[in-house]
Amino acid sequence: MNLLDQNRAPIYEALERYKSMRVVPFDVPGHKRGKGNIELTRFLGEKCLTVDVNSMKPLDNLCHPVSVIKEAEELAAAAFGAQHAFFMVNGTTSAVQSMILSVCKRGDKIIMPRNVHRSAINALIISGVIPVYVNPGINQQLGIPLGMSVANVKRAIEQNPEAKAVLINNPTYYGICSDLNTIAALAHGYGMKVLVDEAHGTHFYFGENLPVSAMSAGADMAAVSMHKTGGSLTQSSFLLCNHPDIHQGYVRQIINLTQTTSSSYLLLSSLDISRRNLVLHGKEIFARVKDLSGYAREEINKLGGFYAFSSELIDGDAVFDFDTTKLSIHTLDIGLAGIEVYDLLRDEYDIQIEFGDIGNILAIISVGDDMFVLERLISAMAEIKRLYQKDKAGMYNHEYINPEVVTAPQEAFYATKHAIPLQQSAGQVCSEFVMCYPPGIPILAPGERITKEILEYIAYAKQKGCFLTGTEDIYIENINVVGGS
Repeated sequence: MNLLDQNRAPIYEALERYKSMRVVPFDVPGHKRGKGNIELTRFLGEKCLTVDVNSMKPLDNLCHPVSVIKEAEELAAAAFGAQHAFFMVNGTTSAVQSMILSVCKRGDKIIMPRNVHRSAINALIISGVIPVYVNPGINQQLGIPLGMSVANVKRAIEQNPEAKAVLINNPTYYGICSDLNTIAALAHGYGMKVLVDEAHGTHFYFGENLPVSAMSAGADMAAVSMHKTGGSLTQSSFLLCNHPDIHQGYVRQIINLTQTTSSSYLLLSSLDISRRNLVLHGKEIFARVKDLSGYAREEINKLGGFYAFSSELIDGDAVFDFDTTKLSIHTLDIGLAGIEVYDLLRDEYDIQIEFGDIGNILAIISVGDDMFVLERLISAMAEIKRLYQKDKAGMYNHEYINPEVVTAPQEAFYATKHAIPLQQSAGQVCSEFVMCYPPGIPILAPGERITKEILEYIAYAKQKGCFLTGTEDIYIENINVVGGS
């Protein structure tokens, strides 16, 4: 497919044609192009509401595309260098789960890092697939989990040759990349599929001098959050497929097990338009993003106390590469947890960053940013240091604790269980999740032993203001554990 084809946006074009037909709607949605909900129309705009429509012949159907959606998927596949691209409107969560369900069945093993997004472990609960966890390395200075070491993956593959797939999250939230090429070759040598949670890697396909993309590295499937760095609307993503033995029709059936049958044309058209924009302008867009991130990193490091880390972390293994568009900043040296800086930026300076955890913050830099907003961020960071810096004694210094896995996630989640006070649960086997969100990487997952160290981490995270989720108890004071009361 040539570049001229990429000037097309079939779903967007079909919506424009449909609008021009002035069709009288006797179908859903019930707001009838906004006329039935004036307040919503004022809030979102008439142009938005007129294309919030239902599937129909002129607009195709995402569950079984045969015309404009099919054409848009073919253009997306060509843009990403994949054999097929599926439009996903249930977020990258749905794409990650569809990858796992497409290549694994109940009782199969999958090799994956433990610091995966909760969506991957949720897929194990749904499917009954058995995880073989590869614990990531830890950067002791920053306290953050790294990528997957090739030696650790090789060991897991050799000890579990019957595993069906290897899942890699690349890049991590912090921008750290694993050696995709080598891991893919290792897995393929044992007949295993290679799945990549590439939620934060859309720009790898369209920028220059960035880490290798999953499709370029020979991955079989990848879940790509187009909305994170690609410009589409929240909840819109692509699932890429690049293996002849993974049949498109079967993957579609898997997707349709959980994805809505009422797909939003706002989300679909945003994917279509954003793909076109990145193909035509991605190189210049992401060159500018890299420049902006590099400038901000340099200026923040000049402040002292903060450490905006980057490609100097590369070690050729667990940090095989680094995404320099990321602005990840270590905060502990000024005596503040990342979540405290996150809260200060929002509450005192009206700056909303992506997340703050125990020791770090992450600011997402994208096509929508400019030098003015970066200067505002840099100035706020300088003032936070001046006004709020304190002694760092007693600060918790690491984000990731290696879990003790006792039983499979599905078995623990559906087991007979009872709730006990969280602080009395040491030694018990967890039956639910505990995590800070974002980033949504579980501190505890079903089937893991609750330890004193984990409880101390949770208590510290609560004290510092992390938004904890995952338990039935919305206050995270009680936790479900395996076994009768």
